Amino acid sequence: MKELKIIAIPLLLTVLVVSCKKDYLETRPSDAVTQQEIFGTTEKISSTLDAAYKTFFAFSPGGSGNHDDYGQKSWDLSNDLMGTDMIVHTAGYGWYNASYQYTEWQVPTANRQSDMAWFYYYNIIKQANTILKTIDAATGTQYDKEKFKGEALGMRAYAYYFLINYYQQTYKGNENKPGIIIQLDPSDFEGKTRGTVQNVYDQIIADLTQAETLLNGKTRIDKVHIDISVVRGLRARVALLMEDWPTAAAKANLARQGYSFMTNAQYTSRSAFSSINNPEWMWGSYIPSDQSTIYASFFSHIDVTNFGYAALGSQKKITKALYDQIPVGDIRKSVFQEPGTGDATSPDYNQLKFQVQTPGNWAADYVYMRSAEMYLIEAEALARQSQDGSARTVLEAMVKQRNAAYSAAAFSGAALINEILVQRRIELWGEGFSLIDLKRLKLGLNRPTGPDNHGSPNFDPSVYILAVADPKFLMRIPQKELDSNPALTPADQNP
Repeated sequence: MKELKIIAIPLLLTVLVVSCKKDYLETRPSDAVTQQEIFGTTEKISSTLDAAYKTFFAFSPGGSGNHDDYGQKSWDLSNDLMGTDMIVHTAGYGWYNASYQYTEWQVPTANRQSDMAWFYYYNIIKQANTILKTIDAATGTQYDKEKFKGEALGMRAYAYYFLINYYQQTYKGNENKPGIIIQLDPSDFEGKTRGTVQNVYDQIIADLTQAETLLNGKTRIDKVHIDISVVRGLRARVALLMEDWPTAAAKANLARQGYSFMTNAQYTSRSAFSSINNPEWMWGSYIPSDQSTIYASFFSHIDVTNFGYAALGSQKKITKALYDQIPVGDIRKSVFQEPGTGDATSPDYNQLKFQVQTPGNWAADYVYMRSAEMYLIEAEALARQSQDGSARTVLEAMVKQRNAAYSAAAFSGAALINEILVQRRIELWGEGFSLIDLKRLKLGLNRPTGPDNHGSPNFDPSVYILAVADPKFLMRIPQKELDSNPALTPADQNP
């Protein structure tokens, strides 16, 4: 494999990501400078972390140069388009249409999504590994060392979480199937085989457990950085997927402490889902206009109020099937174009949830975790343990913020679990959870059809039904990784 160089200079990040594209798991340090020069102090390691966080919203961190390659939100949007609740209005310029039609992830060639995701997440892992290997020898306070180590561990676990969910089916029932390559040392570049799904989850849990200990009592400077609440939120996500209900409920409850809900006025403001200052946001990227990626950005692809790809025809809409389940009086119904009021720019059911803060200005932040999600995880995990009363209390605490008249009193047992899942789909629409939820719940794909749902006169998704664990739910291992890694053979490719 060729060499991938990690340079801890934030201003060079975007150039670096593109110029070293597709070096994959090769991790030998640059010959130009020594590790001691780059990582010798905690101050320098702090700059390295800042650079790693910028990877989450940089242009082309997957190394493709494409306009669907802009960090974490590019994958979040793909996840939702592969679910049941998001519609592509018209073909537009074609970005994401292949994801919507379930043909994109089966292509292992360069600059396609399976190739881009592999490079993007392993680049984050690579940066985290470099920090973890060098920080103990760096000069600086023990407080800073523990804090930065905890952040790096959280970042690595986050990347492994998405990799394992993209390149294999869900955890439960697939524990012994091949997962992804586990790499913990930046100097280990000889190539490794795919670890099992269980191996990968064991590593994720180990990283998050250590991170929670290290970050306990540590204060972060802003929501861009991972803190103990984010680590607990990630642990709750992992436990939910593993069906470890007690851990999911406990960690979600701890994670949401200290966060307040949006008011209705805040929820319907332009900045509700584009400003890191939102009181519900636990973790996100702050993106001023001079660091935005303009047309190659989440808001370009989803916000019709700014001149981007969404405004040019590829509007993203909620299905009528889900919209009709939001009652009148629920504030969440107002962030979609009301039927009968649409026009050519914003058709009926078009999303209005995600908008840049100021029309004509690309300054818009990315959200990766909100406290509302933690309420939903906790409620589901409690209901799965037949703790219906507690589950209803937690669910109502969140939903009543959106609809004061809401009551969960009529729900119990399986009906309560289903209600929580419906509320999850409504609350988290467009935030990147659809595909992983379909996989973890073993629902397969069953897209609603008919007027204002999937299909004509909207862009045709082609695929409406998929069985549970269909191979189309999996990304292919990039061909370049198979070709350059001597530990892998063609038999290691996903079906």
